[in-house]
Amino acid sequence: MTLHAILVVIGLLVMVVVLATDKMRPGMMFFSLVAFFMLGGVITPNEAVAGFSNKGMITVAVLFLVSEGIRQSGALRNMVKGLLPMRRATVPEALARMLPSIAIISAFLNNTAVVVIFAPMIKKWSEMINLPFTKFLIPLSYATIVGGVCTLIGTSTNLVVHGMMLDEGLEGFSMFELGKVGIFIAIVGIIYLIGVSNWLLPGNRKNTKEIFKEYYYDVVIIPDSPFIGAFIVNGTLEGLPQMEVRYVKRNGTFIKVGSTYPFKLEENDQLILAGKSGSVPFLLNVEGLEMCCLQHADPSFVKTAIKQVEAVLGSRFPGLNKTLGEFDFYRHYGAVVMSVCRNGERITVDLDNLVLQEGDNLVLLTDGSFIPTWGQSTVFLLLSDVGDFNAPERRKSKRWFAVALLILMIAGATFGEHIPAPKGMRFDMFFFASITAVLMAWTKLFPSKQYTKYISWDILITIACAFAVSRAMLNSGVADTVAKGIIEISIQYGPVAILAAIYIITNLFTELLTNNAAAALTFPIAIAVSNRLGVDPQPFCVAICMAASASFSTPIGYQTNLIVQSIGGYKFTDFARIGLPLNIITFILSIILIPLFWDF
Repeated sequence: MTLHAILVVIGLLVMVVVLATDKMRPGMMFFSLVAFFMLGGVITPNEAVAGFSNKGMITVAVLFLVSEGIRQSGALRNMVKGLLPMRRATVPEALARMLPSIAIISAFLNNTAVVVIFAPMIKKWSEMINLPFTKFLIPLSYATIVGGVCTLIGTSTNLVVHGMMLDEGLEGFSMFELGKVGIFIAIVGIIYLIGVSNWLLPGNRKNTKEIFKEYYYDVVIIPDSPFIGAFIVNGTLEGLPQMEVRYVKRNGTFIKVGSTYPFKLEENDQLILAGKSGSVPFLLNVEGLEMCCLQHADPSFVKTAIKQVEAVLGSRFPGLNKTLGEFDFYRHYGAVVMSVCRNGERITVDLDNLVLQEGDNLVLLTDGSFIPTWGQSTVFLLLSDVGDFNAPERRKSKRWFAVALLILMIAGATFGEHIPAPKGMRFDMFFFASITAVLMAWTKLFPSKQYTKYISWDILITIACAFAVSRAMLNSGVADTVAKGIIEISIQYGPVAILAAIYIITNLFTELLTNNAAAALTFPIAIAVSNRLGVDPQPFCVAICMAASASFSTPIGYQTNLIVQSIGGYKFTDFARIGLPLNIITFILSIILIPLFWDF
């Protein structure tokens, strides 16, 4: 191996370890890798920055603004209400009504925006009709993923691969070309989710009431409390109707309150109560009890803090990797943390020593100003009122105008190539997305002064640097060496076996890293394979698009999975149980269908 090849291999191995262990954000890691390759002479400075001017990358940035305009118009929120049945329904019936429409929406809008709007409303709706919300949130995320593979703009990965193809002098994809395979994946995937979600996901009708007692409250018995000397019988305590005592903390020891004998309470006992989302106003007025999270709060805050808000921490949250005691959430945001949900576990005690992580779901006690103040902040992936289903209505004219702009953008991008254009001009997705974003800004569908807040810069930097990393793999010969190995192993089985190998490699990377990182690593390998075989690289590029988006087995490969894991309280194994079969289904469909539509 040459020195350049050794440098590239070392850099890629470090990147995989760092991203897999979540030691650094993907954008910063990729930028560090690009700087390392430039320092080693693997790529030139011009090659290092070429991705920042790539039309595909800039199109992704513009589409963030378009999605934000649709979100703030309220059009999606109204659509959610129309999709959710307001009568008793089985889980398969409700999924059959929701998932096809969700997949269609996500084919044209940013998947994260769709999940951020749909997830809190679905959670509250499921409580209203007495169905476990755990049956719906993972299917919601998966539906946005399978819908996103159907169009060029459905996911940023498709645009990244499209941009890399254009850089290599290839034709790229048209608006609906990926739908030749994506539509079959979406249909079969939705049928699969409708059929197995009720069986494979946690929660059932027998324990639905227990699921909705997912909000935990820590209270302490203060001096002279009427609860001193009272007995807990079968988890219930007189004076606290509709609440269940799960644990008692006494002298630093947790005691699980069983059903075999009454438990006598003492002064300073700390009770961990399970109840519904609307229990805070009641607990604040119970004589003799004090909520632990409010023991050090300002008295004026206690009088006004009657709202509960769920907040999912994003990568920009300034308190990541700090304990709640070190960060002082109340001082920064004027809200008190009541509990933290992580990997299916709801943590309510010893919160001051809890180290905050990206994706943590915090239940906050706030006043009415919290969401208006922080609702547009990018430090939170999601903010929603606990128990809130009906948000304030936006003007109907705004909603229809936003939808009309979206339809015109899609139509323009689809048929633009057939419109005569001046020399040097191309009526493509970038052209129509840019016009749409500017119109949305000028018509105040989103605040133009805050437009930078709606763009995920980490994703954009990752995408831009991905072009340089791919170029380094090609320049150093690493991509060619890997391609040679794949060909030697698979050539006896034909090009389809090589296609399968590229798909599997991409899919493994996307589950461990991110979808854009996976595409960046496997695209140069696909180009090298096609060059060695003397075949068209387009089938391999399609496989990369499908495999990079098919992140179903873990919550870490796709941001929408991380969001629903937080607010749904899912465990890692919940994703593997329902997601791994869907990974296999997507793989089989892709390997069968891709050669039918794209010749090698």
